[in-house]
Amino acid sequence: MLPGTLVDLRLAERADLPMLAAWLNDIDVNGEFEPFAQSSLSEVERDFEAKPDERWWIVQAKDATPVGYVGHGKADGGCWIGYVLVPGERGKGYGSEAVLLIVDYLFLHKEIGRIQAQTHPANAASQRVLEKAGFTREGILRRTFFSRGVWRDTAMYSLLREEWGAPRVLPAGR
Repeated sequence: MLPGTLVDLRLAERADLPMLAAWLNDIDVNGEFEPFAQSSLSEVERDFEAKPDERWWIVQAKDATPVGYVGHGKADGGCWIGYVLVPGERGKGYGSEAVLLIVDYLFLHKEIGRIQAQTHPANAASQRVLEKAGFTREGILRRTFFSRGVWRDTAMYSLLREEWGAPRVLPAGR
């Protein structure tokens, strides 16, 4: 478990997969900026087993209530991260702390030089989360996915190890 002040991150277990599948299939959880691809529970289970380079963490409030998830996986020169909170838990600082926790963990325990994240160019809340964690906006990737009847662009953000410097939430020994 990765402990924070507002939230903790714990690795997703097989028992979490029905909840994750429900969130993936809920248009309100995905929000207006994410692609809305339906996935069956069996597909989520298959992906959970078949992608060993990806890890999913449950974001839980201090009372152990699941409020979202954070994921990471391999990308050129480092890794990607992604995150989603359920609608009623947004705007409480949970997303910002979850990103800081996963960034600290990745730079402390993985031999990577870069973490990247993508968000919709109009998703100001997600951009604030990334900027608070020290990410830099690199630019716009045009027409990266099709959702809700239109092609959508993506804003690419990154954080380099030397920009990160030191843990902001996790103690260096964790």
